[in-house]
Amino acid sequence: MRYSIFSVNDHHPRLPRTVPQLYGQVMRQCELGEALGYDTFFCAEHHFHEYGVVPDPAVLLSALAQRTRRIRLGTAISILTFHDPRRIAETYAMLDMMCGGRLVFGVGSGYLAHEFVGYDSEPKEKRDRFNENLDLVKRLMAGETLSYRGRFSKSEKAVLNVRPHDGRVPPTYVAVLARDAAYHVGRQGNRIFTVPYASCRDFDDIGTMLADYRRGRTEAGLEADGDDHVFTLHTYVAKSDDEARAQCKAAYDLYVDTRLYAKKHVYEDIIANGICLFGSVQTVAGKMRRLREMGIRHVATMHNFGALSPDLVERSMTLFAREVMPAVASGSAARGRGATRTYLTRPSGP
Repeated sequence: MRYSIFSVNDHHPRLPRTVPQLYGQVMRQCELGEALGYDTFFCAEHHFHEYGVVPDPAVLLSALAQRTRRIRLGTAISILTFHDPRRIAETYAMLDMMCGGRLVFGVGSGYLAHEFVGYDSEPKEKRDRFNENLDLVKRLMAGETLSYRGRFSKSEKAVLNVRPHDGRVPPTYVAVLARDAAYHVGRQGNRIFTVPYASCRDFDDIGTMLADYRRGRTEAGLEADGDDHVFTLHTYVAKSDDEARAQCKAAYDLYVDTRLYAKKHVYEDIIANGICLFGSVQTVAGKMRRLREMGIRHVATMHNFGALSPDLVERSMTLFAREVMPAVASGSAARGRGATRTYLTRPSGP
């Protein structure tokens, strides 16, 4: 199993925490994630709204490259629709070189209406623009000299003067929001990055989404790969289910309240449908074991949301690494599976 950290970097202007303070907290959490043994630190890209305040993940990840040595550094995602593919290829090739080949390159087409307005980009064109740009980025990173006339850009003899760390295209994951898109990503032979909160009906539906993706890969003639997918879940680990609710419910509900165009699943909703990793060590370890039984091998945990106190974020990260991970590895979570299933269908606490 691979366990990673995902930070969407949501900002709340009415609260006292400033954007520079948020950046500082996120950077410290990445350093802690490395010390605790997490696999990758993923950073979101968003524009023109406090929904997320990292418009260029490469800037933040470049800073983190100098603060860390082992943990991989990922985009989740780089919105290829809004940017010149030559610039993206140059920027992330340079970043991969700076971090010694630790880049994990998550890409997507974007989905927030205000971002398309801000970039004067036509949403109806986004899929075609994304596909063209992804092809160009991969070919440039692979070292090709490109002379081309595409639908959205053209160039004569474009070639990178800075290549990725070892000359290979970094592992690339395509983000999906709709569950039925998983099959098509697999059929195209791409890796997948997804947040089931936005895609699935309930916890068991996560396994269905992975199965759809696997079916697509099989039809493309590709075998299953334990590193071809990343599934992201909101996470908060405490000593008990009631303690988790008391400590993170308000922050999670604030986070949900500011999610533009997304399902408004408040704390009780997400506990009922199970698409989260909230609760005691036993509860979360039991759910992680179920994910492993579904075939999922890489889970990105989102501990930082809704301006949750950094002390609580780091406590949850630590409990997950020091108690949940070993419990899943040893199989001891199986003893708590029955209790976990009860927890999935009925909110804990008062």
